[in-house]
Amino acid sequence: MLALLAAIVVLAVAAGAQDSPAPGSRFVCTALPQEAVHAGCPLPAMPMQGGALSPEEELRAAVLQLRETVVQQKETLGAQREAIRELTGKLARCEGLAGGKARGTGATGKDTMGDLPRDPGHVVEQLSRSLQTLKDRLESLEHQLRANMSNAGLPGDFREVLQRRLGELERQLLRKVAELEDEKSLLHNETSAHRQKTESTLNALLQRVTELERGNSAFKSPDAFKVSLPLRTNYLYGKIKKTLPELYAFTICLWLRSSASPGIGTPFSYAVPGQANEIVLIEWGNNPIELLINDKVAQLPLFVSDGKWHHICVTWTTRDGMWEAFQDGEKLGTGENLAPWHPIKPGGVLILGQEQDTVGGRFDATQAFVGELSQFNIWDRVLRAQEIVNIANCSTNMPGNIIPWVDNNVDVFGGASKWPVETCEERLLDL
Repeated sequence: MLALLAAIVVLAVAAGAQDSPAPGSRFVCTALPQEAVHAGCPLPAMPMQGGALSPEEELRAAVLQLRETVVQQKETLGAQREAIRELTGKLARCEGLAGGKARGTGATGKDTMGDLPRDPGHVVEQLSRSLQTLKDRLESLEHQLRANMSNAGLPGDFREVLQRRLGELERQLLRKVAELEDEKSLLHNETSAHRQKTESTLNALLQRVTELERGNSAFKSPDAFKVSLPLRTNYLYGKIKKTLPELYAFTICLWLRSSASPGIGTPFSYAVPGQANEIVLIEWGNNPIELLINDKVAQLPLFVSDGKWHHICVTWTTRDGMWEAFQDGEKLGTGENLAPWHPIKPGGVLILGQEQDTVGGRFDATQAFVGELSQFNIWDRVLRAQEIVNIANCSTNMPGNIIPWVDNNVDVFGGASKWPVETCEERLLDL
């Protein structure tokens, strides 16, 4: 093709040389009218030899025709190459989706992207074969993809159904748990409300019975009563209405009767903010009776759990923490260094029958007193031994100057009750 073009160019140059004017020739320029400029300048008619074109004209026509053919072939090749690139890109994407299965086929198949023949007919035929090959490979990949999707569909569907079913079961279980929690809460509320209602009714009945008993028996004197605590619970107790002032010494005396075992519990306790064990008398479990001052402990050599009435007194002074313990008028123990130089704090709560873990509350049933209490009196000094003997043998009636035992100073709660107490002489006979 290049040789042919070169020959045509040589012939054209030779023809031009023959038509060029001889040396010394002159050209005559003639002015043209304005309309002739727009109409163009037509070429003069070429001489015809026997009605046929001259060789130069035929060569020129051939060159022009070849040029047009070359341009058309270039345009066709460009369009076909664009189509081939597009199809190749689609094929690459399909091969990637197929998981590389089609790469083996592409490696062994015919190279459809090679050099194209130069003949237009062959180009069209080769492109047709390439397109058909690409179409076949695309169809094969589509069949493989459909087969893979159909094979993986069943487990996926089964998994989805199973997950939906598990989700439904989980939701049902959560609803059931929520219902049970609601029922439990309602039951707890109903139980608490029922218990409070029962205790309130019981307190009202006991108060009414006490009032009737007072109307019939009318305590012989304001101190002629006892507090009964028949059960070891955390809600039966008595409360002294008055509180204590600041004390640097005290004497506490009371009559009590208990047969509880092991340990009679807590006959009384005094708690203040910041110290629940400001003053406590307790017999807990198999331990001996203990006196606590500001949470410091002294063990008392007393034994009162025989079911009989006993008169108990304890004395204490902040000076050196000296203490004494009396049972039925007899001094059975003494000691020192029990919370020395610690004044008893004022403004606390005095409870009969329970040990306080907080001021006025948080009772422990295992530490509750079981039995009867009477003649609970507190003085702000250490009584002499003879004074304690006189109180114990009923020869002297000496109420406490800080806390006296009077009916209107003692409240009872939770089923605890007040009863007329035996006379002092009757209690002595019980010893």
